[in-house]
Amino acid sequence: MENLEDDHTYVIRKAFKGLALTPGEAALRAGLPESEVLAFARGNFSEATARRLAPVLHLNADALARHPRYLPRPLALPNVHRLDLPFGHERVNAWLIWENDTAILFDTGHDPGSCAVALDAIGAPPLQLVFITHGHHDHTGGIPDFQNRATRIHGPGHGMKPGDTLRCGPLTVRACDLSGHATPSLGYHVGGLARPLLVTGDSLFAGSIGGCGSPPLYQHALARLHAILDPLPADTLLLPGHGPATTLGEERAANPFLSPQSPAKKLY
Repeated sequence: MENLEDDHTYVIRKAFKGLALTPGEAALRAGLPESEVLAFARGNFSEATARRLAPVLHLNADALARHPRYLPRPLALPNVHRLDLPFGHERVNAWLIWENDTAILFDTGHDPGSCAVALDAIGAPPLQLVFITHGHHDHTGGIPDFQNRATRIHGPGHGMKPGDTLRCGPLTVRACDLSGHATPSLGYHVGGLARPLLVTGDSLFAGSIGGCGSPPLYQHALARLHAILDPLPADTLLLPGHGPATTLGEERAANPFLSPQSPAKKLY
């Protein structure tokens, strides 16, 4: 069974950094021994510790307490294909949406050639458009392969900005601002499928969010996620840059950063 991109240790480390808190400061505020918080941060999961620590980190306590047991339901949309690509000792996603003779790609992987090989392996038709979520190399390393095929590239640094919409056959792609983990960073609403869909890049993973370089960027990232996600219906399919696909309804219930009772919303 596939794991989440981030286990609970990454979740709380991202919150520590985003709030500029040390484990010792968090332990003091939670009324816990520092040794217990350090053990939790190193992988010794305790539901009781999670519930005590979550409010201090502005995370939802129920979601953090359930985090080790959380895994979203498998993707069930036949015209959406996950390309699980190599990234050193890790993995990175590219996403192909293939509707009749229309094929569009989101991100291109890290290793030159890996994404093109994966597309050929599943017999994908020629791509009409490629969309890039953000400029980190694990998502852009394959761009030259598609430039060589004369495929049009869109995204940050490639002439696309929030609010822009492109139509490709029966599909529409509308860009939105999901900066924070990276700036600029675009998410993509895709219309014309059986259900609403948002490509999130590294702004959101199943059960977590992308790491941010500073507390202001962390707050900005959370604010952008709430601004984009809050109006969407629960059945919206979310396609992240790493880890499994998920749905907005599942993340509202199980993502410690997004759960509706999370005190993080009170930061803004």
